[in-house]
Amino acid sequence: MTPYHCLGDYIREVNVRNRDLKVTKPMGINIDKHFMPSVANVIGTDLSNYKMVHKKQFACNLMHVGRDEKIPMAMMTEDETIIVSPAYFVFEIIKTDMLLPEYLMMWFSRPEFDRNAWFYTDADVRGGMDKKAFMDMRLPVPTLSRQRELVAEYETLTRRIRLNEQMIAKLEETAQALYRKMFVEGIDKEKLPEGWRMGKFGEVCGINTDNISSKDKFKEIDYLDSSSVTNNKFDAYQHLIIGKDEIPSRAKRKVKTNDIVYSTVRPNLKHYGIIKGNVGNVVVSTAFAVIRSNTPEISNELLYMILTDDSFTEILQGIAEMSKATYPSITPENIMELKVALPKRMDNVFSELNQQVKQIFENIAIRHKENSNLTELQSLLLAKMGDL
Repeated sequence: MTPYHCLGDYIREVNVRNRDLKVTKPMGINIDKHFMPSVANVIGTDLSNYKMVHKKQFACNLMHVGRDEKIPMAMMTEDETIIVSPAYFVFEIIKTDMLLPEYLMMWFSRPEFDRNAWFYTDADVRGGMDKKAFMDMRLPVPTLSRQRELVAEYETLTRRIRLNEQMIAKLEETAQALYRKMFVEGIDKEKLPEGWRMGKFGEVCGINTDNISSKDKFKEIDYLDSSSVTNNKFDAYQHLIIGKDEIPSRAKRKVKTNDIVYSTVRPNLKHYGIIKGNVGNVVVSTAFAVIRSNTPEISNELLYMILTDDSFTEILQGIAEMSKATYPSITPENIMELKVALPKRMDNVFSELNQQVKQIFENIAIRHKENSNLTELQSLLLAKMGDL
């Protein structure tokens, strides 16, 4: 086993301020441990007091570790210099011949690291962690060659994930372009082209209300909560065993492959997507409207493109904001009543569009699944670091 060492033996604090105001856009750190543009209002703020972060230096927020149960942490990987809040702790590695910055960032990415950090916050009323406690945290420091091997494996997975994300973005752009060419460009709702009419969304689809019951005899279910999908990107299903696990009261609605799931709470958050893959005992929250095409000429994928158009999202959000529910909400009936331009006749061109969009969504689902597997491999690699 590789011996563990105190973090403070390898790093030192960096406290260089933005005195000459060369950098004017402050950055924050998200929960995924990446730098992001700060959401703080800095109008009238003295940015000369902000801390500068250079390439291969780290920044973290030690103030709310107890509350967030993790340390927002990021390493600067670009050549440019950024600035962060004066409250952030900025540091760099001093023993670069013994510890790689990329390896250290991998260690910080481990869930076990965040859980360990949480225990150091017990003495602080606000859930903060002091610098000394952070410096006292321990980690294994194997040989540089071993560190390079681990970093290379991890970065190979990261590059593949990033490549898939880029391909997904291009596929989504292609689907959007195909949809807009048919349903948006040249379509004036006040003066529709010949062969088109205004109708209701519910004319071409229906809402599934089929719930599980005692007759189903399910022993296990795969459950999807409404917050577990955003813009067609799905988190892993919760695998629950009947009689052993606590089953959420909303875990009732049955789904089929290619069903559209659309959260009826806060439409602007875009908690919607299309169920792909082999669906066994999958149930979703009753907070979802489960939507299916009721005409063979319009695929669920094309329905999804129509429903998730920004113009319809704005309409549904407006309805939600007028609701008297605890959270801005809509009803399945609100979706069915949406006015949409529809062709009177489904010709070959329309059929071809369906097939093109359907194939695009299949490819997107495949790449999302691959990224899910790659992310799992990354997690396994991070877990192995504790056994070096």
